[in-house]
Amino acid sequence: MRKNTVKKSHLDYLIHEFSGRLIVTIFGYFLIIVTLSLVFFIASKGLATFFHNKVSPIEFLFSKVWAPDRDISNGGPSVGALIFIVGSILIASIALILSSPFSVAIAIFMTEISAKLGKKILQPVIEIFVGIPSVVYGWIGLSVLVPFIRRSFGGLGFSLLAGSLVLSIMIFPTIASIAADSLRAVSNDYREASYALGATRWQTIYKVAVPAAMPGILTGIVLGLARAFGEALAVQMVLGNRISLPGSLLDSTINLTSIITMDMGNTATGTEWNNALWSMALLLLIISFIFIMVVHKIGRRGDLNK
Repeated sequence: MRKNTVKKSHLDYLIHEFSGRLIVTIFGYFLIIVTLSLVFFIASKGLATFFHNKVSPIEFLFSKVWAPDRDISNGGPSVGALIFIVGSILIASIALILSSPFSVAIAIFMTEISAKLGKKILQPVIEIFVGIPSVVYGWIGLSVLVPFIRRSFGGLGFSLLAGSLVLSIMIFPTIASIAADSLRAVSNDYREASYALGATRWQTIYKVAVPAAMPGILTGIVLGLARAFGEALAVQMVLGNRISLPGSLLDSTINLTSIITMDMGNTATGTEWNNALWSMALLLLIISFIFIMVVHKIGRRGDLNK
């Protein structure tokens, strides 16, 4: 009787083990299929600009002329995306420059200076920032930041500066959270060894803790940059969306995500205009893959350093 019970329980265990493994495997392969299908769909749409419409990749990437509805009598359509690419690079870069030092400083304060205050107050505040929808950031920028820039610096207020400031606030929680987790993951043995050698708290922070957590901090910065490149709505609301290269921080411009969201619904499928927008989406996808590869490389370097 006891042997039968043991055999039955062992059989039940095997059935549950097999079932769990089968379900996880199915969902894993399903996720792979969805990802590959998405990449194939965007690639097939985006490459139509070059194979179907015969647009040169050089012209698409480096031309400043965006006239997808221009008549044949005036030279025909032109789908140069340089203005949008430069706009995305400038907005994301400025946002990263503004947000990264502040985010890392907050992470250091939460983990190394005042851990109790960071855990009780700052960490919940950062989590609230993460949960705020992007349209709320855009609305605050539109109603507060844009008028402030217009009154203080002149111009219309809709500008590269406004877009970068809104974006820097949006990527701050990503960088700060990952940087804080990386600093917490540093072994206390390193800090104690530093103190034993006579180092002060600040020397221990910037010579021991921060270098040890640097792979994780860089990962947070790269993920923040990826978020900055992919953000559309909030930036679109304060950027001005003028198709021109900015001459200063107070000039209006446009980026890749803004032109895609504004024009995609107004174009017919299969036209050169529509295909060019898909090509921009493909470019954003490629940039995202590059960011993912960079994150993995940083992670491998951190594992090797350990």
